[in-house]
Amino acid sequence: MTDTRDRAARDPLEALRELCLPLPEVVERPSHGSPTWFIRGKTTFVSFVGEHHGNRLAFWCAAPPGAAAELISEDPDRFFRPPYVGHRGWLGVYLDVAVDWTEIAEIVLDAYRAVAPRRLAAALPDRPGPSARA
Repeated sequence: MTDTRDRAARDPLEALRELCLPLPEVVERPSHGSPTWFIRGKTTFVSFVGEHHGNRLAFWCAAPPGAAAELISEDPDRFFRPPYVGHRGWLGVYLDVAVDWTEIAEIVLDAYRAVAPRRLAAALPDRPGPSARA
């Protein structure tokens, strides 16, 4: 796999794809006109929104309870409450600002863990949750 940071400098969508597709039982297909990643073909955990909603490059993702509110309040220039799914605790992440792709990888793993069946989530390597990042 190429270094995600190198790929991200050229194409954030490809970088996001490299983070999502290797996860267990993940598939990509369009949803509402945007590339979206699903677990077992049904449960959405990340959606790339491009400039579809406003003029900002971003993605939306599932998040553990309280994580979205915490990140949005800490850094509203990088994180936002996405339309349609924000009320369910989802997180919006801007990709048109300085992006820490190591942090994005953690956010993607958190999104997967937040909605994946227990068996699939347990197959991922252990690491601290989002509140331990601070």
